Amino acid sequence: MTMRRLASALLALLLASCGACGDTSTPIDQVPPDSPGAETAPGWWNGAVVYEVFVRSFRDASGDGTGDLSGLVQKLDYLNDGNAATDDDLGVDAIWLMPVYESPSDHGYDVADLDAVERDYGTGEGFATLVREAHARGIKVVLDFVPNHTSSMHPWFRDSASSAGSAHRDWYVWSSTLPPGWGRPWDSSQAVWFPASSGYYYALFWSGMPDLNWTNPAVASEMSAAARRWLARGADGFRFDAVRYLVENGPDAGQQDQPGTHAALRSLAADLRAARPNLLMVGECWADTATIATYFGSTDVVPEGDELPLLFDFPLAGAIVGALQSRTAWGIASTLDAVTAAYPAGVGDAPFLTNHDMVRLATVLGNDPGLLRMAASILLTLRGTPFIYYGEEIGLQNGPSYADEDKRTPMAWDGSPGAGFTAGTPWHALAPRAPDGNVASQTGDPASLLSRYRRLIRVRQASPAIRLGALVRIAAGDAGVVAWLRTGGSETVLVAHNVGASTATLTLAAPGTAAEGLFVDPGAGIAAAAGGGFDVTLPSLTTGVWRLVP
Repeated sequence: MTMRRLASALLALLLASCGACGDTSTPIDQVPPDSPGAETAPGWWNGAVVYEVFVRSFRDASGDGTGDLSGLVQKLDYLNDGNAATDDDLGVDAIWLMPVYESPSDHGYDVADLDAVERDYGTGEGFATLVREAHARGIKVVLDFVPNHTSSMHPWFRDSASSAGSAHRDWYVWSSTLPPGWGRPWDSSQAVWFPASSGYYYALFWSGMPDLNWTNPAVASEMSAAARRWLARGADGFRFDAVRYLVENGPDAGQQDQPGTHAALRSLAADLRAARPNLLMVGECWADTATIATYFGSTDVVPEGDELPLLFDFPLAGAIVGALQSRTAWGIASTLDAVTAAYPAGVGDAPFLTNHDMVRLATVLGNDPGLLRMAASILLTLRGTPFIYYGEEIGLQNGPSYADEDKRTPMAWDGSPGAGFTAGTPWHALAPRAPDGNVASQTGDPASLLSRYRRLIRVRQASPAIRLGALVRIAAGDAGVVAWLRTGGSETVLVAHNVGASTATLTLAAPGTAAEGLFVDPGAGIAAAAGGGFDVTLPSLTTGVWRLVP
């Protein structure tokens, strides 16, 4: 979503709240077997690694300075070459494309045609080629879908605004007079009602993005049909934008998390599951853990939840970044415990570090290579479906401002003036780059951040416990350390991270008599403890991942 400044305020709130959290771990022998940490039934997306792509900034094949679908096809082998015997690709399971529909803006969240491919990116045939080439490599294609609003340039809205009696009038939210006392839920000073010749229309995020009326069955039906048409064209799932805001029942809190919103999502999800039972559906609900938990819906009939099976874990993202900044792990531990307490049993999770609405991770962490390595380790050893924002794996920096465009600058493929992104003039200025801050420089360097991502993803894919298993946190007893067990099938894996500034030596309660290293940083060590469990040594900013031997 663009046009939002909620991002900075909420991230700051999350970081502040996580920094003061205490260790509230649940002993591993007291975690209920049906807790949200339990192993979940795997769809293809459960445990998969998904890579977020802003097509405009990924790779320009035409030379006009704008990224396109053909450029993305050229770089698919970088993401996953489809050959399990190679290790020089990233190895992701799926790509999430920010909006690729026809739009008057650079970002694409104001959709003007739900069926047409953005002309800057290519054509419908180009999308078909992308799907075919991605699937040939084992890469699923997930599309950003924007249910809350359209562009004011969309034909539906143009007709809706033409007169009070138009055919599409009730497809949007209108008032004949200006309703008093309304503002954005996160900033009451920002207007949400805007004048047109035939009345006032509601647009939560911007006047150019009028909200659809989800209480109108025709809207619900057509939006579902539009999504199903993309499934028929080969899409493997959707990321749903701004899911908290579909239905409005009044000012302030009446603009978010309404019963009608949950009902609309249940209906939409049911329609799409009927069309493609195993599709990925992940929702953007930028809120606290308890609120996010409500968007799974009921697990009585649909085990993963009858609304959305995945929700982005914004509190956990804030906790991870906050822990790396503060060099204390309590925030991560506390947030994992909150997820265990709040999420319905058996549902998934969608952890991430940053996304297209946030200042890039490398900039937030001061381009510190040790902190960036730790962020990768934490993310890729969590349960659920982790998401990586393009360029995060090479430490791509933010542009000079907090503007959305500076969070979405072109990908750095090499050290050339155009960064290997384009032979022309980039659509937006490149972000600052370190000499090795590109794919070419980091490829082949075993110590690079890119190599770390590649190794971690392969460890994740090779381990049933890490990819699909339960997560049960272990009390660490050290302010800098967070640890958990991953269990799946017959495998138990111990994961420990030290974000602290000094070496940690501790004993972790874990079953087994010996340990086999799966991913162990230099200096990290493990040995069976005399009284049971394992004695673990972790230098500052190191990770140890060990398979435990009974």
